[in-house]
Amino acid sequence: MKADERLTKAYRHAKVEHFDNNSKYIIFSDSHRGDDSVSDEFTRNQNIFLHALNYYYKEGYTYIEAGDGDELWEYKSFRVIRLAHTDVFTVIKKFYDAGRFLMLYGNHNIYLKSKRFVRDNYYQYYDEYNQIRVDLFKGLKPLEALILRHKDTKQKIFIIHGHQGDFMNDQGWFVAMLLLRYFWRYLHVVGFDNPTSPALNLYKRHKVERIYDNWIEQHKMMLICGHTHRPKFPKNDDLPYFNTGCCIRTRGISGIEIINGAILMVDWRIATDENGCLCIHRTVVRGPEPIDNYDCKNNPYTAHCKKYDDD
Repeated sequence: MKADERLTKAYRHAKVEHFDNNSKYIIFSDSHRGDDSVSDEFTRNQNIFLHALNYYYKEGYTYIEAGDGDELWEYKSFRVIRLAHTDVFTVIKKFYDAGRFLMLYGNHNIYLKSKRFVRDNYYQYYDEYNQIRVDLFKGLKPLEALILRHKDTKQKIFIIHGHQGDFMNDQGWFVAMLLLRYFWRYLHVVGFDNPTSPALNLYKRHKVERIYDNWIEQHKMMLICGHTHRPKFPKNDDLPYFNTGCCIRTRGISGIEIINGAILMVDWRIATDENGCLCIHRTVVRGPEPIDNYDCKNNPYTAHCKKYDDD
């Protein structure tokens, strides 16, 4: 199936979440939580991620995890991932119990398409210390895609992981998974890159991003995704394509916030203060920009929508 068809199909079956100018969202993707071994790239940023989640929970945000949260390609068992990052799942459960957690699946946790897999692994877990089963995300329904729709303006924001149409990570995901689990995982530890990954292949990454741009031009809608691990916030003459980046960079994590009717890109990392003490800083990298600047159906003459008129 062609990339445009895959994205459009996901859009048509997407869950619709209504929001207004008082709503708060934080969107992270590509955490790739693993087993805390040398191949688990999330481990180095676990404390940063945990601090950021605690901040967003206290501030009343809804957490949208836009795919590839758990690294289910490299690790067969979700149990080892949960045990390795217990503190993170404890905070995510607080969001879930408060009705403020939306989980999208990507190619690396595509197993979440299976209701049975989700029920067997995510609903509950066995507490070996107390020897009882404990609820985790009981009733969880992972999504392929999400549409945020403004209650007043009816503007739509399409959120998806972004692997749709990337052949080896979409239709050929099972082969790519086997190659990663039994081959590239070990070579990556000693410095070799996986050529099937858009995060590690510049040509492939730009090819995937052109797919996003083509879809946006056709459907006149802002798009937020992950997958490429490359943060993106459009400039004045760019199409409204946003990318969260990822949570496994050596220098910290990046994400996208929507708050007070505006959108912004943030960066969380460990830095020193004026006394030389290490602390975790949140930095606004781009924005905030009003989201209606990217509403190309209702406001077709805004700077971000010029291409639509030119075409």
